[in-house]
Amino acid sequence: MLRRHIIKRWLMAPFMLVLAALVIGFVLENQQSVTLQIFGWAAPSLPVAVLILTALLAGLVLGPLLGVCIALRTKRRLRKGDF
Repeated sequence: MLRRHIIKRWLMAPFMLVLAALVIGFVLENQQSVTLQIFGWAAPSLPVAVLILTALLAGLVLGPLLGVCIALRTKRRLRKGDF
């Protein structure tokens, strides 16, 4: 079991290094500033990479949370017998 854990760690390290290099490259290539305007509200001028990575992180957090909420609601309905 310990051996499998060590092998997984060694296989995961190059993947994480490539991912980190891609993120750094993305950030370095997208330094131009933009102003985001939504429904009359204007955000401060930020680099494109910051806005895109913020949206990505928000989706990574909100997506699973919504999935858990939906699963709990479905489970509750199944217990009550509501369909």
